[in-house]
Amino acid sequence: MPSSPCPPASQFEPFHTTHWSVVLGAGESSDPAGAQAALAHLCQTYWAPLYGVIRRRGHSMHDAQDLTQGFFAHLIESRAYARTDQRKGKFRAFLLASLRNFLADARDHQRALKRGGDCSFLPFDDEQAAAVESLFQTCDGAPFTITEDQQFERQWAQTLVNASLARLAEEYRNDGRAMLFNELAVFVKGSARALPTYEALAQRLGIPAVTLRSHVTRLRERYRDLLRAEVRRTVDRPEAVDEELRELLRVLTTAR
Repeated sequence: MPSSPCPPASQFEPFHTTHWSVVLGAGESSDPAGAQAALAHLCQTYWAPLYGVIRRRGHSMHDAQDLTQGFFAHLIESRAYARTDQRKGKFRAFLLASLRNFLADARDHQRALKRGGDCSFLPFDDEQAAAVESLFQTCDGAPFTITEDQQFERQWAQTLVNASLARLAEEYRNDGRAMLFNELAVFVKGSARALPTYEALAQRLGIPAVTLRSHVTRLRERYRDLLRAEVRRTVDRPEAVDEELRELLRVLTTAR
């Protein structure tokens, strides 16, 4: 049965207001509501690296969740993005610098714990919180062997990868090919074990090896497209995407 082609990456970016460049631009315009909505959407996706930083500083899981919520509420309410130096065009750099400023003010801790409970744009359900805590523990297993910046970078990189993989899985699921994705995901996720041979996997799936190779090639190409689109959301201009992808690769390679 022929498979339908995957949609181009542009189809997954109809909500252009989720881009960091839009947040920066709106900070200087008369559309603060649009900037706030864009920032809230980005925060929903990228709260895990900041949660890890807060946990590393000795806060309990519960307090770290509250502080993360409170921090993002502070960003939205204060319109801190409007005062951002546009030469610092990476969303991750803005987030980490803003968090450090926030935590440096002891008064904000108490306000954050109160304000955070009223935030609805960061859904801390048990499953999600457990996944992020696991990611923190993975990065923080030896807390003094890497710096806070390095831990943040690792969790940031993993968040980008996870978001891209989730979108890829959703595509396959919507196309009725969830089982195929589950079988082939190891070719993009990687594994501590040796990858299965095309011949062995093709035999198990009951398809020709040449067909399996085509499936894997398309999967990998689509994953690269989605990862690039995900990175694009977090930089201020299209030209910065390649630089950020190289940085992402460096971080992921170093973390191994």
